[in-house]
Amino acid sequence: MRARSHSCRSCRDLRASRHLHASPRTDHHERRSRRPVGSSRFAARPRRPARMSAVRDLPVTDQPVPRRMQRSEGSASAQFRVVDKRTRLQRLHQSGCLKLRFPRLPRQQAEAILINSSGGLTGGDRLAQDFTVAAGADLTVTTQACERIYRASGGDTAHVTTRATLEAKARLAWLPQETILFDGGRVRRTLEVEAAPDARFLLCESLILGRELMGESVTTGHFHDRWRVRLGGRLVFADDLQLSGDIAAAMAEPASLGPNRALATVVAHLPDAEARLGGLRAAIGEDGGASLVGGLLVARIRAVSGFHLRQRLVPVLSGLADGPLPLVWSL
Repeated sequence: MRARSHSCRSCRDLRASRHLHASPRTDHHERRSRRPVGSSRFAARPRRPARMSAVRDLPVTDQPVPRRMQRSEGSASAQFRVVDKRTRLQRLHQSGCLKLRFPRLPRQQAEAILINSSGGLTGGDRLAQDFTVAAGADLTVTTQACERIYRASGGDTAHVTTRATLEAKARLAWLPQETILFDGGRVRRTLEVEAAPDARFLLCESLILGRELMGESVTTGHFHDRWRVRLGGRLVFADDLQLSGDIAAAMAEPASLGPNRALATVVAHLPDAEARLGGLRAAIGEDGGASLVGGLLVARIRAVSGFHLRQRLVPVLSGLADGPLPLVWSL
């Protein structure tokens, strides 16, 4: 195939005068671009020295580097406000193994469901959740299922931190499902609530020491439940429940759990708290108690198993919440 020639006028005149065949590499444009190697245009440019990152001197040792197991970390924060007379999500952030889902409700309040995609907690895991309820908003927070605290290795402790901020006339129901502590599990759980004086809230945390139907028992471990509740910046409720070391011996005392293996703590701030105290005590029965502390309803309930605890806990929470519990509680 004949090569295609350059078509500019200068090239055609040059080829006609020298009787040259057309070639894509014999025109004057390429000849003009060829310059001596030593010219400034094609002169070799000095290479920049490579940047070396600073390396710290590591100590010389014969000891092996300790292995660190992979741990679960998750955080979730959400803010809610009133829009068109309904509580709606304003801002959301979630990362790691902690997720939030928001079912659609026919009523005006909002509901958030916490999901721990890691399937449970063990030593070294960390979860952090933060909720802000704006003025007049109504929020219920629960969990998809019971949280499980598995045996920890190396003495590490799992940490679960929950913070809630309630503005004027806001309402919050913190109703996670039960936490199951397995033998050797270690967890530190913190609940901090900062509420306006006219805000309303219902808080519940429960614990089950092993699953009775599975033949499980808890003899050793560590459980620390820390509550801090403030109204208008003033600390009105502080509670620390700690089980450590030989849990089985400590729980066998009559003043503790005795033959029971499930426990729940309920704290409520309601405008008619004093009027509800009698009905709350009747609903709890003999295996528990309720008191009025600093304007708050404080109750503890114990039961022989998680099933019996829920039988008592559901009517108590439904009565204080003035409505049904989240649907996931019945799944």
